[in-house]
Amino acid sequence: MIYLSAVIDLTRLYLIRHCEALGNVKRIFQGSTDLDISETGAKQLECLKNRFFDTEIDSVFSSPLLRARKTAHAVADQKGLPVIPIDGLAEIHGGIVEGKPFAETFGAMPELADAWDNRPEDFAPEGGEPMRAAYERIWNTVLDIARKNEGKSIAVATHGGVLRCLNCRLLHGGISHLKDTPWCDNTAVNLIEFDGGLNPRVVYINDISHLPKELIIKRNRLSSFMKGEKQ
Repeated sequence: MIYLSAVIDLTRLYLIRHCEALGNVKRIFQGSTDLDISETGAKQLECLKNRFFDTEIDSVFSSPLLRARKTAHAVADQKGLPVIPIDGLAEIHGGIVEGKPFAETFGAMPELADAWDNRPEDFAPEGGEPMRAAYERIWNTVLDIARKNEGKSIAVATHGGVLRCLNCRLLHGGISHLKDTPWCDNTAVNLIEFDGGLNPRVVYINDISHLPKELIIKRNRLSSFMKGEKQ
């Protein structure tokens, strides 16, 4: 008797954090502020381009923000693919802290700073997007991309906060563990596979093996920044 096993056609999502942007350099709450990339960011994109040179990609999606779109083009252009913007991939909007320096703004709002640093799931700036809403928006967007691209390999350029929310859900299951979820580096690649039932499997996260040491920029998070430590 011969048994034929079913072939599972996996959907692969390569989720990429944007390259270094001017907001990262200036240490501001970048969020929805649409700043350009830095000189270091441009060099990071050359490395990202080389990484994906031999990787089969069917479509490329991106946050509509410039730093993410330029990151997406590093993958898409060499393959002759368009970059498709999706609003649901955008970074969280910071409301009253949007586009402002971390030290100046959070220093004047210790309760909001404490939420961002120690209880990020409760971060809800006036006039901005609550973290809990972003958490659901991000997951629904990624699921929709996977659902509409079954069996394909997709590149997605997005943001640090977006990937942190997504990885929190995938690794820990609930937003209460957001503080325990590390941030991804600029141009870090995360690979998630979905089966036919849209069940996700994390293959790897925060892979920056394509970057030389001099292009891996480490910056302290808010807790250290507010204490005046060197960035």
